[in-house]
Amino acid sequence: MTRPNFLAYVDFASTDVSATGEFYEAVLGWKHDRQMEGLYHRMLPGGFFAASDGSDSEIRHLHMGIFDAANARPHPDPEGVEPRALANDGRRARIWVEVSPDDSHDRIIAEAETRGATVLWRNHIFTCFGGLTDAFRDPWGNEVVIWTENADRPDLPAHMTRE
Repeated sequence: MTRPNFLAYVDFASTDVSATGEFYEAVLGWKHDRQMEGLYHRMLPGGFFAASDGSDSEIRHLHMGIFDAANARPHPDPEGVEPRALANDGRRARIWVEVSPDDSHDRIIAEAETRGATVLWRNHIFTCFGGLTDAFRDPWGNEVVIWTENADRPDLPAHMTRE
């Protein structure tokens, strides 16, 4: 292998693909691209990953898909196959989203909560990645950790939890 395989997409399951797309458009500002209306939508964060000097690199941000849990696309059978329900209990995959310099943890969490998300935690410093994290579970059970780098700044309140 001359280069490693790379991550192209992450998909979230939903019982209402359109509403999930609208949720992430409002909460994270991502473009909602209705590829297969109600069955499979694509979310486009836009922009590029930053280069080491802070400018845009040539690498576009990743995209996220949203699929209907009752008929997960893509699949060779157009009617889909079992299981046809969202996972309920236990751990599941989660995504990490870096908060834009012109947005805020507070706005994202408030918007997510207004739209039915459950806040999982607030104001936690994850020193392993040097970041301030907050997390929520969307109304369909998908988990999102929002993150801002440089959490070891002296202006952050001492009451924040740290690990």
